[in-house]
Amino acid sequence: MKCTILADNNCYIDQYYFAEPGASYSIEADGYNLLFDTGYSNVFMKNGLKLGVDFSTIDFVVLSHGHDDHTGGLKSLVSYFKRQGRRTPPLNPPRLLAHPDAFRYKEGFKGDPQGKELHRANLNEYFDIQLLKNPYYISENLVYLGEIPRINNYENQKPFGKMRTEYGFTDDYMMDDTAIVYRSKVGLVIITGCSHSGINNIVSAAKSHFPGDPIKCVLGGFHLLNPSAELLHKTLQSLKQENIDEVYAGHCTDLQSKIFLSKALNIKEMGVGLTLEFPDY
Repeated sequence: MKCTILADNNCYIDQYYFAEPGASYSIEADGYNLLFDTGYSNVFMKNGLKLGVDFSTIDFVVLSHGHDDHTGGLKSLVSYFKRQGRRTPPLNPPRLLAHPDAFRYKEGFKGDPQGKELHRANLNEYFDIQLLKNPYYISENLVYLGEIPRINNYENQKPFGKMRTEYGFTDDYMMDDTAIVYRSKVGLVIITGCSHSGINNIVSAAKSHFPGDPIKCVLGGFHLLNPSAELLHKTLQSLKQENIDEVYAGHCTDLQSKIFLSKALNIKEMGVGLTLEFPDY
């Protein structure tokens, strides 16, 4: 399994990639090529092409949730497919996996748009769209986690904004937030987008598919942005108990949270251009 960071808030010195407040990862596993999130703009594609990613071979596009900093690059991917002449039929399109709520319009409490409504009619020509609340096994060892069970009493306790439904606007608890897990030979690799559902809830969901396997790596956004002292302490306590080998906290994880987590976790630097490889199970 190979994971390459295409978009993140940070990039490494002297590597000359683009950074933006978004997330996108290229994942190669079990013979499949995945694009997990598309960042906010075309930055993921600029970086990906420079890193040698062949977007014409993508088998799956997985959206962690419906916010613009994770779905905004879809239009750039569609433009790329148009230039390549890749559309359906006759060519087999990549399968797009997302929670149904990821396609809804979202906004903050001040009315600021956070996620544009994604129109299936505009995407059906290029993707086989599968809107799923339940987990989906991409392969025997690679799982889209679907809707994350909220099992603790300290994560995701407040809405993140509003979401438009058929019945008007409602508080948005980001039920569309999801992640993926890969079972490698050295342990589980858990990859998140923003962890609006709670990083510890995500870890629990991932473990439920491969009980007894150790956790090798957790990578992605932890949504720890000026968190309360209680949330930060409980997050650390729970993650510490998992004996995780490596933690790459990026995107929506602020510096103070990384410093605090580093007291008990092996926090590693994360940025555009980082490539991690794990032996297949």
